[in-house]
Amino acid sequence: MAEQTLIIVKPDAVKRNLVEEILSRFKKKGFSISKLKTFNFTVEMAEQFYSVHSSKPFFGELVSFITSGTVVAAIIEGDNVINVTREIIGKTNPKEASPGTIRGDFGTGILENSIHASDSRESFDKEVNVVF
Repeated sequence: MAEQTLIIVKPDAVKRNLVEEILSRFKKKGFSISKLKTFNFTVEMAEQFYSVHSSKPFFGELVSFITSGTVVAAIIEGDNVINVTREIIGKTNPKEASPGTIRGDFGTGILENSIHASDSRESFDKEVNVVF
């Protein structure tokens, strides 16, 4: 079975109609999308999803932002998909992300960085159970 990762196209990118553009970057890399879901996070889901950050001062802002609008979640599959996805999305802060990455091209702020992606197999296992 191919490796899997989870991506979430965040509310800022959904509002700006960037979903297809973002998903196409993974398809062009040869990855497949095995599940796709459009939904709104509840506060409870968001708190569970971001629980790794619960003790950090920005936790409330994360929860507030991800629950502020519609998101699109996708399970992406392929060889070395976790590491390659991290390269495709770029650094968390769009100001530090390279041009050509999703965050470098579309992100407008530290929260409004267009996309979330699981950073490990363990994160994927936890996050996918919240979303799907």
